Formats: sequence, structure tokens, C-alpha cells
Amino acid sequence: MASYDDVLRYLSSLDYPAGKDEVIREAEREGAPPDVLRALRALPPVDYANGAEVARSAKIEAAPEVGRSQRAAQAREPHTRVSQHLRGV
Repeated sequence: MASYDDVLRYLSSLDYPAGKDEVIREAEREGAPPDVLRALRALPPVDYANGAEVARSAKIEAAPEVGRSQRAAQAREPHTRVSQHLRGV
């Protein structure tokens, strides 16, 4: 499966904003492997502002080393780093 870094590596020289077709052409030109191209071909046909937006739209996780259980635990923890003016809300 393609990783977030793989997608960014093959799109590093692309000028944004760029549409889906431009993203795929750039990845092909850069020699992206089949799993990266497969992920990019599944993108919605919109204009992308940057590589991170492309990777998020391709449903590629930025931190695959973080497991589902760890993500769930993080979601259950109270958010203590909230600005003081928002704590009473």
C-alpha cells in the first residue's frame, strides 16, 4: 500500500494548484509504483492546493505507525491543551 511519504515524493516537483489529471501525470512522469498510481487514480476530480491535500484525499494516513487502538485512546483523552478562554465553554 502507498504511504503518505511515497505520494509526496512523487509529487515533489508539481506546481499547485493542480487537478487530478495533472497529479497522475506527474506521478507517472516521476516513475511512481503501481500502488501510488492506484491511490491517485481513486482521487476525486477536484483541484488540490498541495501534496498534503492530495495524500489526505487519497485516504493515505500520515502516521501509519499509529495503530487503531492508539488513535481510539487518543480520541478518548480529554483535550487539556485548550486555550484558557475556551475552557469555560
